[in-house]
Amino acid sequence: MHPSTLKRTSKYLSWLLRHGANEAGLSMDKAGWAKTADVRRLARLSPQALDEIIATNNKTRLQVDGDRIRANQGHSMDGTPVTLNALENSWVVWDGSTSIWHGTQPALVLSIARAGLLAQSRSHVHLAASVDSRVGKRAGVGVLLEIDPARVRAAGLPIFISDNGVILTRRVPPDAIIALHPLSRRARSAAPTLREALGI
Repeated sequence: MHPSTLKRTSKYLSWLLRHGANEAGLSMDKAGWAKTADVRRLARLSPQALDEIIATNNKTRLQVDGDRIRANQGHSMDGTPVTLNALENSWVVWDGSTSIWHGTQPALVLSIARAGLLAQSRSHVHLAASVDSRVGKRAGVGVLLEIDPARVRAAGLPIFISDNGVILTRRVPPDAIIALHPLSRRARSAAPTLREALGI
């Protein structure tokens, strides 16, 4: 498959399985699983083409189990039939004690200081297990927020890990954010104000 076609089709599959099942008429269970044959039909893909997309996705966003497929995480709550409980029951509870990470932009830190990290229209907040992780954080972010998992759990929020290594929880309280690490010149100049807002 041509690289541009591969990229375009991969994005379509990500949209379909994370956000667009209802709109596209794709039957999906509450944990996000759909029949692989239905997904291939909607995407007009051969089995070989689907295998190529799955094998070349650098964040391993798609998970295959026999004759079914799903996005590992990142589902919209209003675009799919998934439920929080069904997703969480399909993931593994993460019991790690080391810091976990969330990348964001400096302009968002003040609102995060007030409300914490919220999932917004997604099912869960995405976190990374390490600062150099390929999954769980967006590329090109201005700051990394360091999060204490013990404080997340103390707020009654279990933490999970998906099949592709993304750390997930329903929200992160502001007091679970224990450090801010600027990654850009702009973020470094704003860091004192941002740390003060976070109380760290």
